[in-house]
Formats: sequence, structure tokens, C-alpha cells
Amino acid sequence: MEDEVKWATDIIDQKLELEEHEKVKPRFRKIGVVDIDSSDLNDEKYQPPVNRNLANLKGDDRVRKTSVDLRKEIIDVGSIQNLIEIRKKRQERKKKKSLIVAPEPPPEPELTGPVTAEAFLKAAVDGKMNIIEKFLEDGGSPDTCDEFKRTALHRASLEGHIEIIKKLLDSGSSVNFRDRLDSTAIHWACRGGKLDVVKLLQDSGAEINVKDKLLSTPLHVATRTGHAHIVEHLIATGVEINGRDREGDTALHDSVRLNRYKIIKMLILYGANMMAKNADGKTPTDLVQQWQADTKEMLVKKSNTVSEKQV
Repeated sequence: MEDEVKWATDIIDQKLELEEHEKVKPRFRKIGVVDIDSSDLNDEKYQPPVNRNLANLKGDDRVRKTSVDLRKEIIDVGSIQNLIEIRKKRQERKKKKSLIVAPEPPPEPELTGPVTAEAFLKAAVDGKMNIIEKFLEDGGSPDTCDEFKRTALHRASLEGHIEIIKKLLDSGSSVNFRDRLDSTAIHWACRGGKLDVVKLLQDSGAEINVKDKLLSTPLHVATRTGHAHIVEHLIATGVEINGRDREGDTALHDSVRLNRYKIIKMLILYGANMMAKNADGKTPTDLVQQWQADTKEMLVKKSNTVSEKQV
């Protein structure tokens, strides 16, 4: 087993090295609180990864300008004096921008009438503490939820509004309250990548091995959304590393499927079972072996491309 772990981590290190060399920065889309059903959880689980290596190969076909070409373009713009003047104007504009003081946000309007449940839930997303406080002071339940049984705690946990979360918990909000998809606040905090929220929820009694309708644990969710720091924290606090979802997949299956290289290495080093079979009889090792074939194919194509250019 030690040989298999070394073999897998060596492959992952190669992948990480390639990513670092290409300096490809991943783009993240902010996840809002939206109306979803179990099909959306499946989309999260099976979101196809971007093959960055193939994209990089295609980029080699682009024609790059040489330094001589760039100098010619500079000369065409005008004389050196004109370029100096342009640079001075740019520097002056930067100085003016740095002197501009951003206006202070307007004070929150005083609330006089009662706060509706809808306004209360929206305030949890927007971070409006005054609305949260007014609703609770008027006797509103901290576990008020929408038609999807999503509470203010769920919403604030996704967005990372730590002070609102503290207020809700102090007011008696149920930390393990389940929404319609059986997700709890800690599922939403892992989905949003908010480590401080995860820690606060755990200190307040949140279960870290709780499962939603897909039988996904917070570890599954953090893995699928690519939040390695959350994964590391959950492992350190004793999460079931080999927990299985409805399809028999462990977090390691998910991380391999979605090319979460750092998470894969972390899971393997902390004892994730590389030979665990899912409902289809596939192990994470099977998928890593497919990686090895893909990596070899990519390197062969790269080598052939370089050879053709030299010819």
C-alpha cells in the first residue's frame, strides 16, 4: 500500500508542477443562495473539469510578437517625447485617483415597522445586522425559513457573515437544522469556503459527518467545490475520511474526478482508501491510472508539436 501511495502522490506532484508552470489562475464564480433541487447537487458533484493542459497546447499555436516588433510599434506611435508625455499624464491620473477619498456609506435607516420573514432572510444574505436584530427583538424565530426550508443561518453561513451567525446562534438558531435537501449550515459553509464559519458552527455543536439527501458529508461538499483549506481542517478535526455518498463515492473519488490535485494528495497522505469501490466498482486508483495515460498522451503531443516547429 505504501508503494501505491507513493506512486499516486508522485503523479499528483507532476500535475501540480504542470499547473504551477502554466500559471493558470482558476476563476471562481460566487455562489449565491438560489432555488435548487437534488439535480443541482448532482451538477456540483459532476461538474466537468477543465483540461488546462490541452488548452495550453492549443495556445502554443498563437503567434507571439518579438521585442523587435514591439519596438517598431512604439516608434510608429510617435517620438520618444510623446511617449514621455503620455507616461507623465498617466502618473498624474494615478496620483489624482489616490487622493480621492471614498465616501462613507450612508447610515442604515432606522427601522420603525415590523420586519417581514422575507426581509429577515434577505438580510442574512446581504449582511444587514440591524434588520436581523429588529426581527429577533420583535419576537421572530431565528429558525424562520423559506419554502425550501433554508434558514437565515444557512444563508449567512454561505456568505460568511460571521457576526450575524453569532447573533443567530445566541438567539437560539438550530445549528443542525436541515433544509429541504437535508443540508445543514455546515454544508453551506463548506460550499462557500468559509473556514471561520465552519469553526464557529463546530464550536456550537454542528455535526461534521452529517449527510444530505445525496448522502454527501461536508467533506464531500468542500472537496467538490475545491476548498482545500476546509478539507484540511475537517480532516484535522476527525471527519470520516472514507465516508460514502449515495453512489458509493468517497471524497477521494470526487477529488480525482474533478482534478482537485492538492485535495487528492492531502486525502491520500491522511489515509484515504485508494482501493475503495463505488457503486460502479471503480476505485480512486482506477481513475488515477487513467490520469497517468492522459498525462503521457499530453506530453507526447507536446513533444511532437515542438519537433514540428523546429523542422
